[in-house]
Amino acid sequence: MHRRSRSRRRPALLLTAAIAAAAPLLTACGNDAHPGAAAVVGDQRITVAQLESRVDEVREAQRAAVPDDSQYQQVVARTGTLTRDTLHGMVLDRVLHRAAQDAGVTVSRKEVQDMRGELEGQAGGPEQLETVWLQQYGVAPDRLDDNLSVQIEAQKLAQSLGTDTSRPEFWQALSDASKKLDVDLNPRYGTWDVQKSSRVDTRTPWVREITAADAQQPA
Repeated sequence: MHRRSRSRRRPALLLTAAIAAAAPLLTACGNDAHPGAAAVVGDQRITVAQLESRVDEVREAQRAAVPDDSQYQQVVARTGTLTRDTLHGMVLDRVLHRAAQDAGVTVSRKEVQDMRGELEGQAGGPEQLETVWLQQYGVAPDRLDDNLSVQIEAQKLAQSLGTDTSRPEFWQALSDASKKLDVDLNPRYGTWDVQKSSRVDTRTPWVREITAADAQQPA
């Protein structure tokens, strides 16, 4: 992909950067009050089944892109935290959407189509763009439009605040939204740091994450 200007590239890195910035500061603990839920965000439940389905989508896309067994195993090894990272993204999407709603920010289908067209041109075509998003951000091809909508929403929220997605003002808006939504993670997936709007791991060695993907490879 060709290099883009800093202001246009930053939103596309939002989720990845947020995952990388996670720190071992725990501000709230999950509990068993919501059986079958991987997370509860406001009045919305993200079920374990929904999370596993999303992870399976990525694994299937990775397998299709890398048919060689040994190479595929290397891909799986490099993305060993896929389940937790996927849940982080699913929660952060909802937090961002709440912050955008509070700021009166909306995203149109045309904006998504325009952004996709621009990125496809830079990447060399639709398939090449899908490959980039799968490899770099763990986004399955069928979820690409949804992810682009999130990136645009983040960019527009930052603009409405007179800042960009790297600045404290932007992340404060997400922190405020996290507080309003009272994010609660199942402890097997860690906990949610309200101040950073980020998932962080808990040190509970007696809790082991088991998903459908674990039947083949650790998640």
